[in-house]
Amino acid sequence: MKSQEETLEEWCRSLLQAYELEDVQVDINAILSLAGVAAHSVVRPAAPLTTFIAGLAAGLSTSEGRTVDAAAMESALSVAKKLAGAYDAEAPETPGE
Repeated sequence: MKSQEETLEEWCRSLLQAYELEDVQVDINAILSLAGVAAHSVVRPAAPLTTFIAGLAAGLSTSEGRTVDAAAMESALSVAKKLAGAYDAEAPETPGE
């Protein structure tokens, strides 16, 4: 059985690959810390909302414009939802890793 850390790292790699962002470095502990603060300081459902908006803001701040393309956001959410729905934490690692 994989540890929680191994599962999160594998899941992170899967998401980055799905978005063709393999070269992006993600600080999982910093994201989890932010989620923990939001969950305990606001309400539990604020954790995913907060991390999503923080990621969106970070992405927008590196782009030329600050306009949000609703279709691009829906597409990104759809990819993550599809991957999460199909993800099996107990399955062996993805072939080719």
